[in-house]
Amino acid sequence: MDKFLETVNYIKQQVNNLPKIAIILGSGLGTLADDIENQTVIPYKDIPNFPISTVKGHKGELIFGTLNNVPIVAMNGRFHYYEGYDLKEVTYPIRVFKLLGIETLILTNAAGGINLNYQKGDLMIIEDQLSFFAESVLRGPNLDEFGERFIDMSNVYTKEYIEILKPIVTKITGKCNIGVYAYMKGPTYETPAEIRALRTLGADAVGMSTVPEAVVAKHSGIKCIGITCITNMAAGILNEILTHEDVKETALKVEKNFKSVIKELVVKLNEQESSHS
Repeated sequence: MDKFLETVNYIKQQVNNLPKIAIILGSGLGTLADDIENQTVIPYKDIPNFPISTVKGHKGELIFGTLNNVPIVAMNGRFHYYEGYDLKEVTYPIRVFKLLGIETLILTNAAGGINLNYQKGDLMIIEDQLSFFAESVLRGPNLDEFGERFIDMSNVYTKEYIEILKPIVTKITGKCNIGVYAYMKGPTYETPAEIRALRTLGADAVGMSTVPEAVVAKHSGIKCIGITCITNMAAGILNEILTHEDVKETALKVEKNFKSVIKELVVKLNEQESSHS
């Protein structure tokens, strides 16, 4: 807790008005940061105890400001297990957000499509998740200050928020996919056999992030909504060679729609929470 509090105190010294909504910008969505107004930018390297993003295209900074006049904080660059961090480091920012008073977390990512009805460039609302192939992020002594030892995972992604997001995605993209996101630890893309297995288990998309953050958010009592950009079809479906450059290229093509969805979503979530308070 001493480390968390040191981090939180540093951030509070840099920011006057703390928001209730946090956004994690996944691969290809980093330019949403350019649309944030009244910015206070804090590089990760300057924040005590904060990890450093090492993935190309992940800038590595916290941005406090407003999006569509809604106060938010955005992580421009996230952390991954495959970078060499343990999962407690990967999810360190989520617990910092909790201590800063964040109530809602918007998770975005790029992923491979498993559902054969999906196409490159589609957006998918995450309704549930699969995670079998990495250690639990809650392994070890429980941090009672954040949540209970054993937590119910039947509503990781807030159903009320999913209903808010459906018409937004439909209006902006012309259709709305809702599916299950499978977490694989990377950095290798999955084998065709693994993709067949995941499809049998009910997965619609697969990626290397998001699930650890969603678990810690749930543990901490933060409401979650997740949106995936299908940047490629997963291994064995189209017999294509998968590359990170292709992932980034597709994400950039979808960027305009993705950003429009996020901008409208923050307004609706802000209205929703204001009506409850």
